[in-house]
Amino acid sequence: MNSRRKFIQTSSFLGLAMSLNPDLSLLAAQDTILGHGDFKYKIDPKWGNLDPTKVPVVNCHEMVMDRKGRMILLTDEAKNNIIIYDQSGKLLATWTLGLDRAHGLSLVDEGDAEYLWVVDNGGKVVKTTLDGKVVAEIASPISQGIYTESMKWVPTETAIAPNGDLYVADGYGSQFFLQYDKNGNFIRKFGGAGQGDDQFSTAHGIAVDQRGGKEPTLMCTSRGHNSFKRFTLDGKYIETIFLPGAFVCRPVIHGENLYAGVCWSRLRYLEQTNNSGFVTILDKDNKVVSNPGGTAPEYRNGELQLMVQKEPVFKHCHDVCIDQDENIYVCQWNAGKTYPIKLTRV
Repeated sequence: MNSRRKFIQTSSFLGLAMSLNPDLSLLAAQDTILGHGDFKYKIDPKWGNLDPTKVPVVNCHEMVMDRKGRMILLTDEAKNNIIIYDQSGKLLATWTLGLDRAHGLSLVDEGDAEYLWVVDNGGKVVKTTLDGKVVAEIASPISQGIYTESMKWVPTETAIAPNGDLYVADGYGSQFFLQYDKNGNFIRKFGGAGQGDDQFSTAHGIAVDQRGGKEPTLMCTSRGHNSFKRFTLDGKYIETIFLPGAFVCRPVIHGENLYAGVCWSRLRYLEQTNNSGFVTILDKDNKVVSNPGGTAPEYRNGELQLMVQKEPVFKHCHDVCIDQDENIYVCQWNAGKTYPIKLTRV
């Protein structure tokens, strides 16, 4: 074999390997321990990697786990909006709604069955079965007179209260949270853009918080404020949890802890480093206890100090999903069309 042919063949093999495992940098970091305190993790660089020529992704936006332990991933690749894995990372199924801006994914267990709420930035908010049949849809608030014609409607997320009420975050639009009853009837909206305690800058996500057996409240993201803001179920402001330096996505409640992907950190502005995400973990008192991929949380006189990326493992952490063993599955936006990253707790 001449040297030119050998070079071409070697390059082809390398290209194939990179296409099947597009983030080879994870292999170099697989022995790195991420996180702090009791929340430390090792990277599983191969989990969930698929053949992108058959099961492509653009952005892996969000993930939930059903009661069978299956990991359900939402992508904005219109060929397969939903990718379903088992916990070993094996592909089980795919289906699509043909959405190229699919962004938010929530799971609700209604006893007889589980359902998904899928949110597309193009304005769709739909409820589906786990195999993709649409069973309900929320109409645009503009068409219902909830918004004026001049208001933007770019929904990003949903959450479901214990009584079945649905909350929709208009995180890229007019910065309101809209509340509907279980039959889809509009109840109220709260929030809106601004700098006040009860206002938002990128109202990206929402979750119902019932930790500690307390009355359920709403934990709402204000990403531009590096904050989560807590509200009552009827939209009254309670408190702000400030996370300096962390541009957080939706809150994910698991057990007594709150987990979130940090899409980017203050390094984006301090050092002009775009790929600067990490994961943050808060305890039952909403104190940060670990930042996998980020700097160790530090409190001085009760105030949390600036948090930024430390290990360059992640690019933009958009969501996390926690399994029964407290492993973390990290979904990323704008990360070179890579699949989710599993962090195994150690």
